[in-house]
Amino acid sequence: MTVAVAAMSLAGASGAHAEAPTLGCPYPWVCFYADNDALLAGTPMSKYQDVTSGFQAVTPRPHYGVMNTRNDDVVYLRLQGGGSICLPPNHSTVFAGSAVVNGIKISSSSTC
Repeated sequence: MTVAVAAMSLAGASGAHAEAPTLGCPYPWVCFYADNDALLAGTPMSKYQDVTSGFQAVTPRPHYGVMNTRNDDVVYLRLQGGGSICLPPNHSTVFAGSAVVNGIKISSSSTC
């Protein structure tokens, strides 16, 4: 399976805790969006906040986009077909095709 992803930086993101949500995803969360309409409307279908040593289960389904609003933590997204991708702090990604994410791990590392 080939997975194409595009990572986007959140311009102007800062460490303030009173930041406005980006695409409906408040700081310091990682949000999942079901499709392009949900992404554009800022209505995430799920969100995660806890730093973990292992992967947390995510209901396996194709995910259109993932937003990481955290300022210092990377996010690993485990793919059902094998492998994972790393999403840097203050970045989002949009999946092309039907990649299925089935796990998430938020790491306190600031680099992938």
